[in-house]
Amino acid sequence: MVVATGFFDGVHLGHRIVIDALVRAARERGTDSVVITFWPHPRNVLQNGARGLRLLSSPSEKEALLRSLGVDRIEVVPFTREFSHLTTQEYLTSLVMGRFGADTIVLGPDNRIGYNSGTTDQIARIAEGLGLTVIRTGPFVLDGVTVSSTKIREALGEGDVLRSSRMLGYAYPLSGIVVEGNRLGRTLGFPTANIQASDPLKQVPANGVYLCRVRTVAQDFYGMTNVGTRPTVTGVSEGEALSEKVRTVETHIFDFSEDIYGLDIRVEFLERIRVERRFGSLAQLRQQLTLDRDRCLSLLAR
Repeated sequence: MVVATGFFDGVHLGHRIVIDALVRAARERGTDSVVITFWPHPRNVLQNGARGLRLLSSPSEKEALLRSLGVDRIEVVPFTREFSHLTTQEYLTSLVMGRFGADTIVLGPDNRIGYNSGTTDQIARIAEGLGLTVIRTGPFVLDGVTVSSTKIREALGEGDVLRSSRMLGYAYPLSGIVVEGNRLGRTLGFPTANIQASDPLKQVPANGVYLCRVRTVAQDFYGMTNVGTRPTVTGVSEGEALSEKVRTVETHIFDFSEDIYGLDIRVEFLERIRVERRFGSLAQLRQQLTLDRDRCLSLLAR
């Protein structure tokens, strides 16, 4: 059995080098490929910057991504304080070799296994000393930058969903349920689906208006999504927004008029059109929404 282990948040292009090596090695050996991952995130348990931590993928999204890459088994290990104190050797012997019976492990360039595990070179030496075959992979470098979950979170925090998509290998998604709003968009001629995210820990891109792809009622559409505080309506500017609670995610779906309250929706962020700003009147807001829609349609026509 061939194993790779880590949190794999977002299953980005850097992770995919590891997963590709894992699946290939397992097929060559005629055995299963296994990913050992954790829940919850270690920072949440250890309270190491947990308050500001947002994730790129929910557990179900992560599993779907890993399976799409050909992984045979995904084992989710509860991350506890007790678990966090396992040494590298204890982790490998009790979990990787003992519980899952692996004889081969794939290590990425920044793998950390066990308490105070040291460098990947040190982990590899311990693994080989225990009799494991070790397969090493390199980083994925894009425009001179090593792709990582942290870099993708930074890009999303800046609203640069084009850059985050390039590092992820897919457009960043947000899934949830359509909930009741104030229906102002309908009076402006731009009805919106107000999205309540399924996973409260999922990162939401920076405030602004985005071209997006939408999946609902088992069909795909395009639309534009506003993320932010709706300053023209609420009078709350981005600088005054003290909490994530005041932010909303609203999507206007092009050429769509069905009632989807209470239904599932998935939005994929393709490109930011502009930053969010306050307008002097609803008429000015309506005019800007028309320009936003035209901009989105022109991008789709490229």
